[in-house]
Amino acid sequence: MGYLKSLKIMGRAPDGTCPECAVKYLATNPHDKNSLFYQYRFYDQHGRWPTWGDAMAHCTPEVQKVWTEELEKLGEAVSKIKMEDIR
Repeated sequence: MGYLKSLKIMGRAPDGTCPECAVKYLATNPHDKNSLFYQYRFYDQHGRWPTWGDAMAHCTPEVQKVWTEELEKLGEAVSKIKMEDIR
């Protein structure tokens, strides 16, 4: 239990999906920042909503660069702050 206290809104992610965001994707790609599963799980752990920087924190610099460029083309704000920068 974290910031959401005793509020239990989710169980485990479905089998075959990412345990962090409950989406099926290549592990080298970012978590799905727009997944409600990921948003609430992240909020419960960190007390704030996730950014694309958080979702990409486990990715290589090359993958982060490509995703940042593509997200910015779509008008998405991409925070440069990642979890390791604030620990």
